[in-house]
Amino acid sequence: MLSDNSDPQSRVQLNKFTADGFDRGVGKVKETIWYLFKMFFFLSSFPFPNGFKCWLLKSFGAKVGSGVIIKPRVNIHFPWKLVIGNDVWIGEEAMLLNFELLSIGNNVCVSQRSFLCGGNHNYKDPAMPYRNGAITLKDGSWVGASCFIAPGVTIGVDTVVSAGSVINSDLMANSIYKGNPAVFIKERWA
Repeated sequence: MLSDNSDPQSRVQLNKFTADGFDRGVGKVKETIWYLFKMFFFLSSFPFPNGFKCWLLKSFGAKVGSGVIIKPRVNIHFPWKLVIGNDVWIGEEAMLLNFELLSIGNNVCVSQRSFLCGGNHNYKDPAMPYRNGAITLKDGSWVGASCFIAPGVTIGVDTVVSAGSVINSDLMANSIYKGNPAVFIKERWA
């Protein structure tokens, strides 16, 4: 532990950060066009029709099933790195930061203000390079309101993540998890 009088020199050197090796998936022009469409049709509080929003996502490379409901103010970073199954609900102000593949199964609910965070940095390297990871939500899972899902996480089939929980590792199927960090509470279907 440091004494009150010591003030160590920081080793972090953000000016040395580089995104070399990070595959954005498309060129800058397509990404810029997506941001314009996202601003008007996804980040707006106006409830544009779900079919129209799904069509837009598909136009930008997403794979989207039928019966998908996307509420207003949903922030989808890279649609070309997004797979959504059938009968999926995505609630208001959900943030899908999918720097890597985000795969959402069938009959999945992502509730309001949840943050699916596929982006991260390696804090052990002074330049803090990217340390991103794919996220997978298996069939029948439910991510409650205001949850945080970290990069590289898989949420098992029929698993419930209670509101406000923080998930940093894979979750078993048919389970209920709660807390920060989230812990197993019980089976969903006994």
